[in-house]
Amino acid sequence: MPFVKRQFHVEKPTKAFLYIMKKLNFTQGEAQRLIAKGRVLINGESIYNTGATIEGDIELVYFEPKSRGVKPIFVDKNFLVYDKPSGILVHPNTMATEYSMLDEVRTHSGQNANGVHRIDMETSGLFLASRNKNAEHFLKSSFEKKVINKTYLAWVKGELTEPFIVEEPIKVRKDYTHNKHKVEISKDGKYAKTEFIPLEYDKELDTTLVECRPLTGRLHQIRIHLFYLKYPILGDPIYGTCFEITNRYLDGTITPKERFINTGATRLMLHANSLNFVYNNRFIIYSNVDFIHSKSEICEKDKRV
Repeated sequence: MPFVKRQFHVEKPTKAFLYIMKKLNFTQGEAQRLIAKGRVLINGESIYNTGATIEGDIELVYFEPKSRGVKPIFVDKNFLVYDKPSGILVHPNTMATEYSMLDEVRTHSGQNANGVHRIDMETSGLFLASRNKNAEHFLKSSFEKKVINKTYLAWVKGELTEPFIVEEPIKVRKDYTHNKHKVEISKDGKYAKTEFIPLEYDKELDTTLVECRPLTGRLHQIRIHLFYLKYPILGDPIYGTCFEITNRYLDGTITPKERFINTGATRLMLHANSLNFVYNNRFIIYSNVDFIHSKSEICEKDKRV
């Protein structure tokens, strides 16, 4: 498990951050951030004073990455790019999360490396991570300023033939009593714009491969815009099926077969395909995954519920 709790004995009074730097090979900044998060415990109680002196028995809780062999597809001195497989979180949800892309990022580039944006767990494709704190600040700021352009590929239900644009405001929902959608189209929401370009139609599966270009960065933007137009992404367990199936998916009680026939695919058929941004130089990076061949994960039309 990436987050570990270990006991140590401090022989003589020592600044906590100095002890952590020596024991864990952390920088001063990393050690002080660990303390500020309450990850240093004495008698079971967290300390938060980054200048505190410690002595005797202590416990340290810290992230210890465990790689599963996912390698970056592009390495720069300031950042890494991965082709994230579907089903993997980009960052631990809790301290009990067994594995995420952060394990790979920090195994490769150390404790100062970090992911700089979010991708849904079931979405596959390009994931950008910084290798140092300056790069992290720059890249996160670039995402906030909308100067990093992304494209996605999606297999959607039905036939689409012409390019189109959706400009519908998106609002985060708070009541999930009758609907498990995390967001909805609402005049009270935030402005959102997505461009869609149909690329290929498979008549036998009744599905269209669509290139999606989100020009704003709202939660579940591509998924809700396609659902709103009644062309949901195949395999979507939140926006592409009924309340009961969604609820069982979220509870973890749905079987793979039930998921397959009720949502139309083994997974959310959405893939982050390209990144276009400037960091000293212009970078245009494409996924190495041939997403067209992912059609093998789609349920036959006449077998879908």
